[in-house]
Amino acid sequence: MFNFTLSNPVHACIAGIFGVLILASAIVFCMHKGDKEGKHKELTARVKSWWFMIAIFSTAMLTTPMVSIYFFAFLSFLAFKEYISVIPLRRADRRLLFWAYLTIPVQYFFVADNWYGMFIVFIPVWVFFLMPFRLILAQQMEGFLSSVATISWGLMITVFAVSHAAMLMQFPALAESPAGGAGLVLFLMVLNQGNDVAQYVWGKFLGKHKILPLVSPKKTWEGFLGGMVTTALIAVVLAPFLTPFNMGFALLAGVGIAAAGFIGDVTFSALKRDIGIKDTGALIPGHGGILDRIDSLSLTAPLFFHFVRYFYY
Repeated sequence: MFNFTLSNPVHACIAGIFGVLILASAIVFCMHKGDKEGKHKELTARVKSWWFMIAIFSTAMLTTPMVSIYFFAFLSFLAFKEYISVIPLRRADRRLLFWAYLTIPVQYFFVADNWYGMFIVFIPVWVFFLMPFRLILAQQMEGFLSSVATISWGLMITVFAVSHAAMLMQFPALAESPAGGAGLVLFLMVLNQGNDVAQYVWGKFLGKHKILPLVSPKKTWEGFLGGMVTTALIAVVLAPFLTPFNMGFALLAGVGIAAAGFIGDVTFSALKRDIGIKDTGALIPGHGGILDRIDSLSLTAPLFFHFVRYFYY
């Protein structure tokens, strides 16, 4: 199952990720040694958490496509569970949660079966119409619209959107892209998470001009633009090994993922400010909760999936 060889582009890229992580850990260790005031405590916690997250993701990617799909299904489950735990719900809404959770295995069944027709309409169409009807049966109309909107949006961002990353696994290998679907998933995840890290680093060291101070005070133009340039460069470097993209297309993909990632990030920031919380959870030290980690993926995954499907498959 773990037939690891550096001649495989996916394996080689994962080895490179661990190499970067080792380098980052060494740098943070040196910074921490001279940090008597604890200024880099959050950064140290972030790097430690990255070891854990990358180890789990790599295990999923190095086994079989089905294991990778199960991984994203579990990620959707954790994300939706966390979402439900932080939003206000009525007593009547609790009766709906069983059916809401049931959408997760159903949606990922369509992914595993490569049933694109149902994959693309199940939540946006069927669940969108049937979930409100289940609430109507409870006959508590006060707050009905708010509950429908809240739960439907939660399923869209944590299940439907994230499942697009898993659906990338179904794209076959091409002559110009032997890495196939696994390469596309790895390309997306590296750029998506790399953009978050790059924006954080550029913003922390050079950030002066805030973009949306009332929504996300730490977001700066320097961080956003620095992250976009960094992400675009990473895309150009990785594209020949993991994707069928030429240089121009890779550059466009990198810029698109960086921009969409930023929008997804500030969208969740607006959500957290609306309900009065800093993080959606504390599962990942230095990062917050699952939603804090995949906020940008909720927009980049659908964008990238349809980007690839329209032009290449």
